[in-house]
Amino acid sequence: MKVKRMIALLLALCLLAALAACAKAPAGQTPAPPPAAGTETPAPEPEQTPEAAPPVEAEPETVEFTDDTGRTLTVPGNVERIAVTGPMSQIVLFSLAPEKLVGISNAWDPGAEAYFDPAYFNLPVLGQLYGGKGELNLEELLAAAPQLVLDVGEPKDSIREDMEGLSEQTGIPFIHIDTSTRTMGEAYRKLGVLLGLEERAGELADYCEDTWVLAENIMASVGEGRKKILYLLGDEGLNVIAKGSYHGEIIDLLGDNLAVLDQPSSKGTGNETDMEQLLLWDPEFIIFANGSVAGQVGDDPVWQQLSAIRSGNYAEVPYGPYNWMGFPPSVQRYLGILWIMKTLYPEQASYDLKAEVLRYFRLFYHAELSDEEYTAIVG
Repeated sequence: MKVKRMIALLLALCLLAALAACAKAPAGQTPAPPPAAGTETPAPEPEQTPEAAPPVEAEPETVEFTDDTGRTLTVPGNVERIAVTGPMSQIVLFSLAPEKLVGISNAWDPGAEAYFDPAYFNLPVLGQLYGGKGELNLEELLAAAPQLVLDVGEPKDSIREDMEGLSEQTGIPFIHIDTSTRTMGEAYRKLGVLLGLEERAGELADYCEDTWVLAENIMASVGEGRKKILYLLGDEGLNVIAKGSYHGEIIDLLGDNLAVLDQPSSKGTGNETDMEQLLLWDPEFIIFANGSVAGQVGDDPVWQQLSAIRSGNYAEVPYGPYNWMGFPPSVQRYLGILWIMKTLYPEQASYDLKAEVLRYFRLFYHAELSDEEYTAIVG
């Protein structure tokens, strides 16, 4: 009987010990069994505290930007809405960040509709500041609510005064960035900083700079074999782009531009001349603007007086969606560089022109050019 009582007492004590251990253990856990005799109890591991996440830096509400007039302006830290002052700026911004356009300076060329997203054809036309094709419509500009207005291109004599006046009048920062075809890469890099798009802008800048270096290298290999050329335009083909003019930049780079004039025109229409002067210059090769008289000169006895026409050494500039030599003199002139070198110096220009044109359309027009479209443009 005593043995049975002892067993019952031990069982009761074990049950009480187990209940006490369960009360101390966290919910859902069972107490660990006691260590076997002769083993050391391991020290408890220190609690792991999660590392604090690095603080997220908020974008600044405004930043300072110094444009090429030397003015330091306060602009939004995140620019999403931009207007432009002219077609040159329009093409440059479209290549970099088309989604930021709130309006266009001039309606897109109808030919661009084949390549551009239709959404961009419904943007309001705001007019242009320079160039004589209508004035900048400040009422429409304010209605479009841009965060800044961008002017890219050749600086006018009054550029600083113009930008300051419009900034004060509208309360919107007007920013000017100088550029020519040679310095277009630098302009893209500045825009990349302004818009927080350094990587994308760098890609476009690299293309521009690499193409310019390619042209310089090819012309160095051409040496004294540079062609004596003229670039003619106008309804009768009697306007010429003069040497040293802003619009003559790539003609001067890629050939011996015979149109040396006392007062080179700064207009895209060039300087007026006449057949007598053309005969005095008598170029080896003539480039005609698209829509000019290139298709008629071969059968015209007056034009046949020029040795370039008699020998068939003339061509019309490709057009699509803009003139590759200008109109406006924007970034598409790199296509003109590639085309002229392939036309005038095919032995030195060993690159694949079609491949380069397709690459340009992808980079700058966000479009894939088909074989048929390429042939229609360059053919």
